[in-house]
Amino acid sequence: MNISRPVVAIVGRPNVGKSTLFNKFAGKRISIVEDTPGVTRDRIFAEVEWTNKYFTIIDTGGIEPDSQDVILSQMRNQAMLAMDMAHVILFVVDGKSGMTAADKEIAQILRRTNKPVILVVNKIDNKRQFDDVYDFYELGLGAPFSVSGANSMGLGDLLDEIVENFPEGLDTEYDEDIIKVAITGKPNAGKSSILNRILGENRVIVSSIAGTTRDAVDTYFETGDQKFLLIDTAGIRRKSKIYEKIEKYSVIRAMSAVDRADVVLIVIDAEQGPTEQDTKVAGIAHDEGKACIFVVNKWDLLTKDNKTMSNYKRDIRSKFPFMAYAPILFVSAETNQRMNKILETVIQVASAHSKRVSTSALNEVIGEAIMLNQPPSDKGKRLKIYYGTQTDVKPPKFTLFINDKELTHFSYTRYLENKIRENFGFEGTSLKFEYKQKAKKF
Repeated sequence: MNISRPVVAIVGRPNVGKSTLFNKFAGKRISIVEDTPGVTRDRIFAEVEWTNKYFTIIDTGGIEPDSQDVILSQMRNQAMLAMDMAHVILFVVDGKSGMTAADKEIAQILRRTNKPVILVVNKIDNKRQFDDVYDFYELGLGAPFSVSGANSMGLGDLLDEIVENFPEGLDTEYDEDIIKVAITGKPNAGKSSILNRILGENRVIVSSIAGTTRDAVDTYFETGDQKFLLIDTAGIRRKSKIYEKIEKYSVIRAMSAVDRADVVLIVIDAEQGPTEQDTKVAGIAHDEGKACIFVVNKWDLLTKDNKTMSNYKRDIRSKFPFMAYAPILFVSAETNQRMNKILETVIQVASAHSKRVSTSALNEVIGEAIMLNQPPSDKGKRLKIYYGTQTDVKPPKFTLFINDKELTHFSYTRYLENKIRENFGFEGTSLKFEYKQKAKKF
């Protein structure tokens, strides 16, 4: 992974307010904020801008140095990985509860990183609490910053200090040349395993406990000249099965991850097949005009013959008739089977999603289509298409200028769409059409 942008990691023991600070910096609710320790299990990424400088901030699960619990120990490993990636580390402690033995152990770990560490005493909500800050000098990390994440106090000075500590030579400019990919699907379909394979390292917690990934996790990486932002979404569950507030947040976040993405991977468990929930996610992605790829994971677990793949494709096409444009990949994150195809296909569909065709080439195709199949007519009046032009990308949108909107029919629009796809590709992306009525003299 090659990050040229400055990276800031927020670390500390559980429930000191790391996610509240993260959300304030990010300017939106990304991390789950709850009173339950250990809610933020994976590292959460966001892009932050301060004084015209852009950097990536990572929220980590709380560090409990001696915990043997499986999830907690993995959270500790994730926090260590975040610190390893970071150029600046924010060590957050709780000013209300005071210094703990765990704070001292974490401070020892941080001193060994040889990186700039900014000590942040959170939950200092009024002047009467300022005396509580002095105890933290004992950690040996320099003068602490007193802040209140909940009340946004002291955050400007803290951001100034963060930016001051960036090493020279890093890119702090805004970069639009990134393909944003959301990985969606039911719990335990293997989304995190797919992400880990793509990245080539164990970056997201993987366990057999359904719902382990509660947050949407942003991971930047580069391969060749192409930059990617991978968003590993929390599994989308049926609403009737959502009992905790935390799970409700996760569903909303999965939807927002689709909204943020250019390309959506719809991960299907090969053993379970497409489900109603998969259809809903795909429908959202389609309606929002995202480029889409079906990724059938755990393909190694099926007993196959020479018709298994073609039958499976037919099943997907029948359940997602509105997405005939989306490629279907059969992979196994466990055995690495065809995993290299995922990024190749992502690049292809992202290119189609942002493709522009010239007005002259488009009208040549429309003209040929009309000659082969005349537009519909009603009561002796026939639809006339004067000309068309592409008016947008992501998704590609075509505006057709016609004589009468009432003569348009979805079947003829579908016919034109098929002809445009035959000539220009556009695999993986929906196409949008708009009709504008022109005066007769035109």
